[in-house]
Amino acid sequence: MTRAEVLQVQLYLRNAFGTERITVQGRKDKDDSAEVTLAGEFVGVVFRDDEEGEVSYDFHMTILSEDLPPAPHGA
Repeated sequence: MTRAEVLQVQLYLRNAFGTERITVQGRKDKDDSAEVTLAGEFVGVVFRDDEEGEVSYDFHMTILSEDLPPAPHGA
């Protein structure tokens, strides 16, 4: 991803999630993706997809089970 794309995706994610604490940074030795952090903690990866000239971005966020809150009572 180019620096301009990284900044565009970062702005989009900040607006979508309502926080300036999201940062998107390019990955070493990878030009098709960037790392996403929230308040300095890794939360996922954005992949750039260019299919037949149409560019899209896929945000993959991993949620560890130990990071989940307890299930609501009665669920």
